[in-house]
Amino acid sequence: MAAGRARRLLGSLWIALLLGQPDPAGAAARSGSQSLLTGSLVRTFTPLYFLVEPTDVLSVRGASVVMNCSAYCETAPKIEWKKDGTFLNLVSDDRRQLLPDGSLLINSVVHSKHNKPDEGYYQCVATVESLGTIVSRTAKLTVAGLPRFSSQPEASSVPKGSSAILNCEVNADLAPFVRWEQDRQPVLLDERVYKLPSGALIVSNATDTDGGLYRCVIESGGTPKYSDEAELKVLPDPEEPQDLMFVRQPSSLTKLTGQSAVFPCVAVGFPVPYIRWTRNEEELITEGSGRFLLLAGGSLEISEVTEQDAGTYTCIADSGNDTIEAQAELTVQVPPEFLKRPANIYAHESMDIVFECEVTGKPTPTVKWVKNGDMVIPSDYFKIIKEHNLQVLGLVKSDEGFYQCIAENDVGNAQAGAQLIILDLDVAIPTLPPTSLTSATNDHLAPATTGPLPSAPRDVVATLVSTRFIRLTWRTPVSDPQGDNLTYSIFYTKEGINRERVENTSRPGETQVMIQNLMPETVYVFRVVAQNKHGPGESSAPLKVATQPEVQLPGPAPNIRASATSPTSVTVTWETPLSGNGEIQNYKLYYMEKGQDTEQDVDVAGLSYTINGLKKYTEYSFRVVAYNKHGPGVSTQDVVVRTLSDVPSAPPQNLTLEVRNSKSIMLHWQPPPAGTHSGQITGYKIRYRKVSRKSDVTESIGGTQLYQLIEGLERGTEYSFRVAALTVNGTGPATDWVSAETFESDLDETRVPEVPSSLHVRPLVTSIVVSWTPPENQNIVVRGYAIGYGIGSPHAQTIKVDYKQRYYTIENLDPSSHYVITLKAFNNVGEGIPLYESAVTRPHSDTSEVDLFVINAPYTPVPDPSPMMPPVGVQASILSHDTIRITWADNSLPKNQKITDARYYTVRWKTNIPANTKYKTANATTLSYLVTGLKPNTLYEFSVMVTKGRRSSTWSMTAHGTTFELVPTSPPKDVTVVSKEGKPRTIIVNWQPPSEANGKITGYIIYYSTDVNAEIHDWVIEPVVGNRLTHQIQELTLDTPYYFKIQARNSKGMGPMSEAVQFRTPKAESSDKMPNDQASGSAGKGSRPVDIGADYKPPLGGSNSPHGSPTSPLDSNMLLVIIVSVGVITIVIVVIVAVFCTRRTTSHQKKKRAACKSVNGSHKYKGNSKDVKPPDLWIHHERLELKPIDKSPDPNPIMTDTPIPRNSQDITPVDNSMDSNIHQRRNSYRGHESEDSMSTLAGRRGMRPKMMMPFDSQPPQQSVRNTPSTDTMPASSSQTCADHQDLESTTGSYLANAQEEDSAQNLPTAHVRPSHPLKSFAVPAVPPAGSAYDPALPSTPLLTQQAPAHPVHSVKTASIGTLGRTRPPMPVVVPSAPDVQETTRMLEDSESNYEPDELTKEMAHLEGLMKDLNAITTA
Repeated sequence: MAAGRARRLLGSLWIALLLGQPDPAGAAARSGSQSLLTGSLVRTFTPLYFLVEPTDVLSVRGASVVMNCSAYCETAPKIEWKKDGTFLNLVSDDRRQLLPDGSLLINSVVHSKHNKPDEGYYQCVATVESLGTIVSRTAKLTVAGLPRFSSQPEASSVPKGSSAILNCEVNADLAPFVRWEQDRQPVLLDERVYKLPSGALIVSNATDTDGGLYRCVIESGGTPKYSDEAELKVLPDPEEPQDLMFVRQPSSLTKLTGQSAVFPCVAVGFPVPYIRWTRNEEELITEGSGRFLLLAGGSLEISEVTEQDAGTYTCIADSGNDTIEAQAELTVQVPPEFLKRPANIYAHESMDIVFECEVTGKPTPTVKWVKNGDMVIPSDYFKIIKEHNLQVLGLVKSDEGFYQCIAENDVGNAQAGAQLIILDLDVAIPTLPPTSLTSATNDHLAPATTGPLPSAPRDVVATLVSTRFIRLTWRTPVSDPQGDNLTYSIFYTKEGINRERVENTSRPGETQVMIQNLMPETVYVFRVVAQNKHGPGESSAPLKVATQPEVQLPGPAPNIRASATSPTSVTVTWETPLSGNGEIQNYKLYYMEKGQDTEQDVDVAGLSYTINGLKKYTEYSFRVVAYNKHGPGVSTQDVVVRTLSDVPSAPPQNLTLEVRNSKSIMLHWQPPPAGTHSGQITGYKIRYRKVSRKSDVTESIGGTQLYQLIEGLERGTEYSFRVAALTVNGTGPATDWVSAETFESDLDETRVPEVPSSLHVRPLVTSIVVSWTPPENQNIVVRGYAIGYGIGSPHAQTIKVDYKQRYYTIENLDPSSHYVITLKAFNNVGEGIPLYESAVTRPHSDTSEVDLFVINAPYTPVPDPSPMMPPVGVQASILSHDTIRITWADNSLPKNQKITDARYYTVRWKTNIPANTKYKTANATTLSYLVTGLKPNTLYEFSVMVTKGRRSSTWSMTAHGTTFELVPTSPPKDVTVVSKEGKPRTIIVNWQPPSEANGKITGYIIYYSTDVNAEIHDWVIEPVVGNRLTHQIQELTLDTPYYFKIQARNSKGMGPMSEAVQFRTPKAESSDKMPNDQASGSAGKGSRPVDIGADYKPPLGGSNSPHGSPTSPLDSNMLLVIIVSVGVITIVIVVIVAVFCTRRTTSHQKKKRAACKSVNGSHKYKGNSKDVKPPDLWIHHERLELKPIDKSPDPNPIMTDTPIPRNSQDITPVDNSMDSNIHQRRNSYRGHESEDSMSTLAGRRGMRPKMMMPFDSQPPQQSVRNTPSTDTMPASSSQTCADHQDLESTTGSYLANAQEEDSAQNLPTAHVRPSHPLKSFAVPAVPPAGSAYDPALPSTPLLTQQAPAHPVHSVKTASIGTLGRTRPPMPVVVPSAPDVQETTRMLEDSESNYEPDELTKEMAHLEGLMKDLNAITTA
């Protein structure tokens, strides 16, 4: 019965304690009361708590204040008060007294400027003797100051229906005591008239009754204080709209949860604005909301503020015409609240316990613990864990009492408490709700039963002793030798300390334990107690054990600092270690470059050291280790510092120049080598000057980009540039001067580039080496080259290379395969006309072909396993037309580049064309070499290698240079003269460029005279501008012998004259017989069909012979009679005409000489005003260049391009006898032209659109060194008086030995064969149906024709020229088609043919005459 009653009583007490209420039965036992529980005595928890706690109070001077407090306990607690942490002595205080319920009464609060005895923090303390003490939360008493107005109402007016605000600003603690009066009567507040918390008055929707005198009153006890009066006038409605504006805007607020917040917002204007609110940009609904209320004028009131109400509030005033906004923040603070309160705990002595306390609040509260009213100071046995929890280690009897967790933040404080009861060891701890015991003691919750207890454990020893832990072992008690069901508690304490701690074994039967978290070099006392199901037994004898002392090593040196003192030094400082544990003998300073793995060290005796010889602007890490007699201590943490920056120690690399146009040059470079920057590169300084004026230097500072466009330069001027890198410290060394020359005029990129001037291929087994030269016309921008190749078709693969490149090796090809290769230049407009070539790769078994670079370089030594570095910075400086200086640098030499050993250098060079040109070499022992004996105006490439003993380097990167131009050293070749069909007074002169042009041909001068022995200044001069190879001379005298010479000119001057060529003009202007007219030769490769117009209709009938053989059935006798008759008549006519022509010629030549003077005053220029054509005809001629091949005539009358067909359909099949001739012709011509004259590498054209280029020109501009561009730009300087012939008239292409005139629309180039002068022509016409074609006759390639069905007729021809000399064929292309009328007449004239036998005799006779003439001319 007694046991059951005790259980019920204990349960009811626990319920009362958990609910925080007094025991409903009032039967809770007093402290020390006992009940039987499972046969043992257990003390129960006694409730002690506050019913009422004091709260914050705002009072005024002289008023009375009550601070409420009431506590509950079965034994009436003693109530005391603390003010600002000190107990108040209320016995002798006449103003402050304790009320019966424990509250504090303060009568007549005292408050002045210098005496504020009552203001402060108050705390109620409740104590029950022999039980414990609890303290309440603290409450603040605030006394309002003296009434004072910071602002007073001012007179104002308000339109009817609008809002007004009257200010009355007082200090915040007096605001609740403010009220308003209108005309000395209290103002009644309602929805329309509202007083803000600050004291201001808002009058909204004003009416006439609102007008009057207003004042505010402060009633804080004593005499009321009145403000000044201000009149509010109510005006009638305004007739015009008024601007919208705020008269009061909301301001940010900070409120506690549960309080009210008011955001004032008053706007005025007409129409009267409507006010609405948003929170965090979301519409706030105030109608029907219980907590959000729209007050007078549009102000917002939020009642019972919660945390969720925090945010940004926006007041929006909308008048219909305008909208304005104002924002304010609401910050919500939360007083501390308990999420978990401390719980009552039962425990035994020596146990470890934890009081748990979890709080929340905003701002985050701080927690402190109070035991029986006194602050708990953390120590080795009282610890704050997990921020808020209190841990008590090694309980003793005096630890009993009430523990309170007090949480506090800026806006409040709260307290919660629990009781600790320490039971006797023979009383089991009751099984109650969780008591927050530690894991070391929670095995004691099971109730004990009666029975024998175990004896003391035996042989307790410390088997392992360290600095901070000890391992104990023991044997089982004598009473229980097995000990399988025994658990053990190990009690330990520091020697001399009464507070014991306990550690329990983890499982039954275990006879060892590890005690941790001990202090080094400290004596501890251990004892072990065994426990069975009946309870704990006897304790073992105490065992004293001393922990090991820690090794006496120094700790880390504090305050280690590293600072850079220069670009190569760092000073490191530190302090003596706090835990030195003995005298410091020395320090070791370790340092390491960041990114490296090798650490260096230095011994230091003091507390600082400066390390020198470091790399500039490099990060290093430093650490310090202190040493004493025991050895090295603990290392410091690494500190990282970067050495100071400096100016760069090396110049930028690889400076290259690219001439963009006539006024700008682009510079490119690379940063200085890694490790030489000495800091952060902040920019680059560019210095440049004219080469001609080295003292006038311009500076330009750019950013960190690796390029710079220098603009505003002068045309055709050579500039030198150098670049230096910048850091914050200054400018580093600069590069060497590099020069480039701006263009004379800007390049054109409105059209695609022209066809490259040559293409060469060299097949190997699995690769083909392709080389080329740029287009003839270098006035057009070339951005690069597109190489297409494939088996049978060039469209399988395409590769694009830079515009500077002149070589490319196509690799990974199949052996013994036929590849077609195409080359096109391109720019931003598109791709130009392609150039075709084919090649057959060699078979696998062919070992005869090795790379030419090896074949032609037998001097190359076998490289050593460790070859030398090749020379760098190879530059080619052009000195003259046949001399180039090569300079280079050697990185394996010291910085001064002084050669002190027996090394030597090998320089090799070659031209680009033809591709199989062999290298030439020379040795040098210095860093430069003068290459002489070069060809003028020729692009060479140079490279250098170094040899030292048996070691050699590879070849360096190549440098390119083009020699200067020289005057032509040979005359124009193959000069021929023919009369123009239909115009016997007009002749056509044709020629070929000189073999040794030595530069870009800028023009020709044609000299002609009727007296071959006349002085040269008496000859008539016909200038030819540009590189045309044909010219018309008009208004000559009929039946008169003329002699012609031609002289070529380039930018350097005039070349030698050709031999005189004789030509006799026809006797009469008859179109029936033109014995001196010559046929156009058949075209060779590279020419284009000439468009003669869509209206051309060939005559019907007639036939062609492949060799112009006559087919007319005339009788030979009749032919003889006709010839004799014509001869007699001709002699008579000649005599008559001679007299007439002699007079006419004399007067005509006088006119000519008077019409135009030569440059030196002695040359005679032929001219006639009616023959001069406007420059637009020349412009039109230039514009034809980009039209499709099959639709436009060839715009270029010279065609020095490679004679390769423009497309794959241009060549018709030919027999084997001619195939070799074609191949021979192509190779011999191109090779001769490219190597001797290099006309295809000459620069830009001298003729520009929309102008006539004068004859004289400037020297070519020098190309940038070390780049392969070879631009030359002839410019005009002197005026000429040249006739401009009619470009639409017929011109022809003529050969060296014999010519035929062909009326077909194609004007191809014929091939000369040395077998017979008149049998070397093939008429390029398709025979009509039914005509026989003899395949055995020799033939030449025929170009495809636009109208292949048109029959073409032969005419009788005569060969005039330098007969008897065989020479390689030269392609000549006629610039324009014949006139339609003249072509038709020519075809009609050709219908009269001779019999074969008679014609053969005549031709043999003419051939003999030609031989005689040739002999005379040669002589």
